[in-house]
Amino acid sequence: MKQHQQSSGQSSTNEDYYINEQGLMVFTAQFHLKRGYCCGNGCKHCPYPKSPKSNKG
Repeated sequence: MKQHQQSSGQSSTNEDYYINEQGLMVFTAQFHLKRGYCCGNGCKHCPYPKSPKSNKG
């Protein structure tokens, strides 16, 4: 995941992602639904059912 710098120390939020305490971008379920499919990377807020086909590694 990509790390972002925060100048204010507060979490940045919008409808697609937020920045967690470690400074990492975390995609929301709304982002995944807009994308329309599961990438299979085990995203924290993935709204899609787990399937053997979408599991990587």
